[in-house]
Amino acid sequence: MNEWYKEDLAFIHDDGFRDFALKSAPGILKILAQNKIYDGLVVDLGCGSGLWAEELTKAHYHVLGVDISESMIKIARTRVPDAEFRIDSLFKINIPPCNAVTSISECISYLFDSDNDRQTLAQLFHRIYNALTPGGVFIFDIAEKGQVAQNTTTRGFTEGKGWVVLVEKEEDREQITLTRRIISFRKVEEHYRRSDEVHQVRLYEATAIASELSGVGFQVEITRSYGEYLLSKGHVAFIARKPRY
Repeated sequence: MNEWYKEDLAFIHDDGFRDFALKSAPGILKILAQNKIYDGLVVDLGCGSGLWAEELTKAHYHVLGVDISESMIKIARTRVPDAEFRIDSLFKINIPPCNAVTSISECISYLFDSDNDRQTLAQLFHRIYNALTPGGVFIFDIAEKGQVAQNTTTRGFTEGKGWVVLVEKEEDREQITLTRRIISFRKVEEHYRRSDEVHQVRLYEATAIASELSGVGFQVEITRSYGEYLLSKGHVAFIARKPRY
């Protein structure tokens, strides 16, 4: 379970890449309110370091967070002691009855679980639908094709206090995947410690995902923003509602 987002990358992600979770939060809270979901259990799949879970608890929801990274869960448990967190694959976790399910920052697209394919994704949609109370919502976003030009490799770096992370990205149009090669350096006492990870992301088409959700029974809305927070190129979000009747 600790092959991805190991200790140093988990720390760096929490410290330097928190904007997505925090800027998405107001818009997602508004979606919950619009659907008359003001309390109860929210299951957060791919909860990371608990930034979104913390916003949920501040808004008086109960939270169950699930993530495959042991290091991420360790940070989340410290940040949000009132929430429950489990180390597990979001594709395998038993989802309890709840009022909402969220999965933000393209967690469903990640291929950390070797069993993640279209059939597994369809099964997840069914399990979420069955777990939701009537009127419940499933809010999530995915990665799409077109983040990196074909036959092109992009490279970039980000730095913060005591750390630097370098990322190389490349799309495989035949396999419909995006590969991120990540090298991070984190200062430990007087030296910098290096760690390497390779993350693969499945790239989807929004219309195909919406069709699968509709086939399960959801009422589906496709959006390019969470409230006023616009998603970047190559990302799309879904609001999938379970009918009340």
